This record gives sequence, C-alpha cells and structure tokens, in this order.
Amino acid sequence: VRFQVGPQIFPFSGRVFLFMTFCYILYSQSLNSYYVGMTTEHIDERLKKHNFHLYGSTYTSKTNDWEIFINIQCETSSQALKIEKHIKSMKSKIYIKNLKKYPDIIQKILKNFKDN
Repeated sequence: VRFQVGPQIFPFSGRVFLFMTFCYILYSQSLNSYYVGMTTEHIDERLKKHNFHLYGSTYTSKTNDWEIFINIQCETSSQALKIEKHIKSMKSKIYIKNLKKYPDIIQKILKNFKDN
C-alpha cells in the first residue's frame, strides 16, 4: 500500500482542502525556551491554539508569547513525528538555533527521515 506524499488535496462538500504536515518549533521570549511539535493543521491556527492555551499542555500554557521559530513541511505525519522526536532527543538550544542558521541541516533531516 502506498500513500500520496507531500501536500494532499481532499474534496469535501464541493470545496477543496489542502492537507499538509509540519514539524514546528515555537519560541517564547519570556521563557527563553523552545517547544517542538507536529501538526496537520495550518501552522498559524496551531500557534493561536498554543497562545490561547487550548491544549492540555502545561508547558505551552506557561505563557502566551509563543512565535514560530521554524516550520518544517514534511511529506507525511510519520516523517513529522520522527523529526519531532529527533529534535527533542538532541535536548539542545544550540542545535535548534543551528537548524535556523544552517537550513541545509533541515534538508538532511528530511532526507534521513523520509518514509520509504
């Protein structure tokens, strides 16, 4: 069984919805902290939900000044989850800052965690 990769389009009641998956990193200046997650929602909607404390996450509910630091478009939810776990396993602000500073690292990560 093969699944369509990349943005997927689903017709619904005559309207077309674009289905995309992201691994994202948020940054809070007040906490000087990062949050890593994944979503199939539009990234701006996801950010609003974090800032309005609409998730059960006690971590992101500590403040409401989260902003998008990095947004990585993935081919599948599985790939996004693997990348999220990889970034969290690094336990390093320097690594996260380097992802933004050196975009080629993100390209290598996408390649390494590509679903076959």
